[in-house]
Amino acid sequence: MRILITGGSGFIGTNLVEWFSAKGVELINLDWNPPLDPGQQRFWKECDIMDQTGVRALFKAFDPTHVVHLAARADTDEKTDIAAYQQNHQGTRLLLEVVKEHPGIEHIIVTSTQFVCEAGYQPAHDLDFKPFTLYGESKRLTELATREVGLACRWTIIRPTTVWGPWSLRYRDVMFKVMSKGLYFHPSRARVIRSYGYVGNVVWQIERIMELGAATNGKVYYVGDQPFDLKVWVDAVSRELIGKPVRFIPTWMIKGVALIGDALALVRIPFPITSGRFSSMTSDYVTPMDRTIEDLGQAPFTIQAGVKQFVKWYREVSKAIVPHTLKDVREKQKQPEA
Repeated sequence: MRILITGGSGFIGTNLVEWFSAKGVELINLDWNPPLDPGQQRFWKECDIMDQTGVRALFKAFDPTHVVHLAARADTDEKTDIAAYQQNHQGTRLLLEVVKEHPGIEHIIVTSTQFVCEAGYQPAHDLDFKPFTLYGESKRLTELATREVGLACRWTIIRPTTVWGPWSLRYRDVMFKVMSKGLYFHPSRARVIRSYGYVGNVVWQIERIMELGAATNGKVYYVGDQPFDLKVWVDAVSRELIGKPVRFIPTWMIKGVALIGDALALVRIPFPITSGRFSSMTSDYVTPMDRTIEDLGQAPFTIQAGVKQFVKWYREVSKAIVPHTLKDVREKQKQPEA
């Protein structure tokens, strides 16, 4: 097996490279950012997914048997121009055209997102979409491109849930930072059911898709864990990180603080909670995981085991990591050629 990973310098990609390299699998990471983990430098080839000529050359040189396509702009900040996410759908289409040129490729896994359907919407089938952000729409187009391009190899689409674990700088820079100072409060004790996923389980599920081969061909899987009560996870993190249970305060109080965060965001002052974050903390978001568990099996890591690894990484590794700067593909396209 020779695995080519696009976007392997990001959060999930870093864990995927670590997982397969530890098993001695030959792999390469195509990314326009350097690895978050400096120890993975030897696997990295700088590459823009929109540069089909460059992608084609790297495919030819490495000759992969399996491809995991993670490369994408994954934030939801852009509200008006889907061209800001063109590396997601157009970049995927360019990549798939290269994949078609390589008969030695047995399987490609294409990454979508749970956001192809809004919270509360349960899709009736794999082509039943209801995106609520431009990011989600770009991933809907990504899924359609995967189906339309006419691949000869096996293909599988994965829709990650809210993924957490080592190498997630979003949690390092917001939740863990606030919680370590004793400033984290969770809204009330009401039950909020969320679809989250420990990154170790997501990586395991990706490997299982490859192992099962033809049995996963043409299928769509949500990857992550069974939905759970969010406060159980938050409390587990608090106990592991600061040795104390999470503190709860009335929901209306946090909502008021979130409005302050919204005002500060308008003048670009960072604040740990905004209305968007408040909504995430207080709204159910359940994705259908039954097919994933039935086909792939039960993932190996419990919440408690994942939290221990997450906090260990935070304490021992995370402080030295410099986050990648968001690159806008539209700005790059405006630059004159040398």
